[in-house]
Amino acid sequence: MSAEDLEAVAAQLGRDPRGVLAIAYRAPDGAPGVVKTAPRLPDGTPFPTLYYLTDPRLTAEASRQESAGVMREMTERLAADPELAAAYRRAHESYLAERNEIDSLGTDFTGGGMPDRVKCLHVLMAHSLAKGPGVNPLGDESVALAATGKLRGTAIPADWPEYQGPEGGRAEGDAE
Repeated sequence: MSAEDLEAVAAQLGRDPRGVLAIAYRAPDGAPGVVKTAPRLPDGTPFPTLYYLTDPRLTAEASRQESAGVMREMTERLAADPELAAAYRRAHESYLAERNEIDSLGTDFTGGGMPDRVKCLHVLMAHSLAKGPGVNPLGDESVALAATGKLRGTAIPADWPEYQGPEGGRAEGDAE
């Protein structure tokens, strides 16, 4: 990670970034999009959000989806779909294990509402963009929903799986 990257993230956030370990995702146009942060900030404050969305285009889209009720609908589906709930729990466990490898906070809280509800699409999108499709099903869905507009190919990879809607179905390129 370069000084230029940190300056770009500071400009995106409107403040100096804290505890940044790496750029975890870079948009196709080269802009930092997600940072990986230390579980403890430099002053020792616990910071459980391992992946933090920084690109203003993505943060605006996550906020738009939240305002549109996407989180509520996803949470309802979690309660009704055991397979989705199990996949979301695996995402939570993966996130927690990765964070604990850096520094255990002594908590099983991860972020975004995982594993029982959807509380923050910013965290879920950041996780999916940092890890790629197939790790966090609801983060993947939120990114795919964002990619239905002008963000595909600029802030989101052009080859991100297509949005399939809440009813599911295979996205383009999925194995049979």
